[in-house]
Amino acid sequence: MIHVVIEWRANQPRWVQIAAVIKQRIDGGVYAIDEQVPSEHQIVQEFGVARGTARKVLVRLREEGVVYAVRGLGNFVANPTMDDQ
Repeated sequence: MIHVVIEWRANQPRWVQIAAVIKQRIDGGVYAIDEQVPSEHQIVQEFGVARGTARKVLVRLREEGVVYAVRGLGNFVANPTMDDQ
């Protein structure tokens, strides 16, 4: 696993910054459509944040339609061309 070093910006919550990193990875092809994104535990380990912070990251990405959740399996990259119905 790659350990990311982030220079945290004081004017933005860490969960917002981590969500931006994951979105950049999706845009850059690190995570493909329908591929699993890091779990809460993996976010905690990689970014050195609390579990609640990691949970906020995933909630935010789901709310924005960037990822979707499959109960018991995790969160996966959403297809940006599909309409929310």
